[in-house]
Amino acid sequence: MSTPKSTTNGIASIPVQSGPGGAEPARRAEGEGQSVRRTESEVERVAEAGRGEARPPAAAVRDEELATVREEAPGARERGAEAAAGPDGAGDGGGAADDAVRGGHSPVVAGAGPVGRSGERATLRLRDGEPEEPPRYAPEWLRLRETADAAARAQDLLDPLRDRLAGLPGRTGPLAVHDLGCGTGSMGRWLAPRLAGTQHWVLHDRDPYLLHFAAVGSPRAAADGSAVTVETRRGDLARLTAEALAGAALVTASALLDVLTREEVVALADACAGAGCPALLTLSVAGRVELTPGDPLDGEIAEAFNAHQRRSGLLGPDAVTVAGEAFAARGAAVRVHPSPWRLGPAEAALTEQWLRGWVGAAVEQRPELRDRAERYLKDRLAACAAGELRVVVNHSDLLALPQPTGGVS
Repeated sequence: MSTPKSTTNGIASIPVQSGPGGAEPARRAEGEGQSVRRTESEVERVAEAGRGEARPPAAAVRDEELATVREEAPGARERGAEAAAGPDGAGDGGGAADDAVRGGHSPVVAGAGPVGRSGERATLRLRDGEPEEPPRYAPEWLRLRETADAAARAQDLLDPLRDRLAGLPGRTGPLAVHDLGCGTGSMGRWLAPRLAGTQHWVLHDRDPYLLHFAAVGSPRAAADGSAVTVETRRGDLARLTAEALAGAALVTASALLDVLTREEVVALADACAGAGCPALLTLSVAGRVELTPGDPLDGEIAEAFNAHQRRSGLLGPDAVTVAGEAFAARGAAVRVHPSPWRLGPAEAALTEQWLRGWVGAAVEQRPELRDRAERYLKDRLAACAAGELRVVVNHSDLLALPQPTGGVS
């Protein structure tokens, strides 16, 4: 689904394919890298227009627009100069979209993936025989959850990650970070300012519409004030290759693992292990929800929702366990830490939309719940509006550190 939409009973009002715990896009369509900028006013205008009605599909955003949009915003001129200068300030860093227009080649950034002719990076590909799916998530939903995501992510995993990145042997140039299923870029906005040193982020997403938002909202400075540059690539993340990660410092993703299959998670672990690349994978649904005050139907809704998460072979609440085993089997040291959303009266707007999606997915899985679920949702929404409802949505964050090389500990 592309945006929140309403039904006559009001249940299915946010995207439920991956559930409220997994709202960053998961399936991507292969295409050329993009470097794009939009104005802040446009971000706000599109988000407002998207509330309650379907936005144009990504296909409606013309390739020419993706390649040429450079609209001014506060700081956009400086950002554009930084992107054009590249991560080391040496120039020719405008991104593969510009190169596609010029008929030239993409800039070489160590760890950003192999570079051939424009659009020929051996990075990501669609599942065999699977048609391109429509975009799933509206930017207003991703923006709505961003504050809760930021508060939930496990800070305890950052120190061991920083230690590993600081000890990378023989590194020159910026840290290359691949953000898989970047959506509007919230992971980069959270993580880049918490890491020291010059960074170059490669933002992967299927949806060119979301890549616009990710580009205009990208972070500009690291924890120590060093420059942060970005490039955007449109592509599928289901099958990442070790070749694409050669020299990368980190792979990261948010709300991704639970919408992958076992085979895709194993392939991701293979790629990271083959490249010797750490992975920080945050906000995977854990299958446990706590609502206060309780209701007799809570457990039944949760069970149906979890079953919905496991549809079509997707891992859902089993994702972190499977991923941890896959990375550990390839020699990585794996750490898992809880990262729950804690929603109260101050998060009423997010709680309302989360409730609709949670209940909607449960009803989609078990249609016989519909009548009781409608009453349940009405009561829960009333409690939310009155400031009487509190919700804990449990997630897990996973950090996988491969066996060190070159004496790094």
